[in-house]
Amino acid sequence: MAVLALLTALSTVGFEQFVQWRYGATGIVGLLFLTVGIKTKSPTCSSIGAVVIALVMTGPAI
Repeated sequence: MAVLALLTALSTVGFEQFVQWRYGATGIVGLLFLTVGIKTKSPTCSSIGAVVIALVMTGPAI
């Protein structure tokens, strides 16, 4: 069970680092809003996060 928790934590941190590297601070903020909205079952918060992530992903490539 501890191995599963460790693997989950490592994959989460790895994914967050990838988002930070690829999409910058705005991507992390969008991911944060989306995650908090899903955990608190707040459709407004999760929608804001989804829109921020969509705007960052469809924006002009640098």
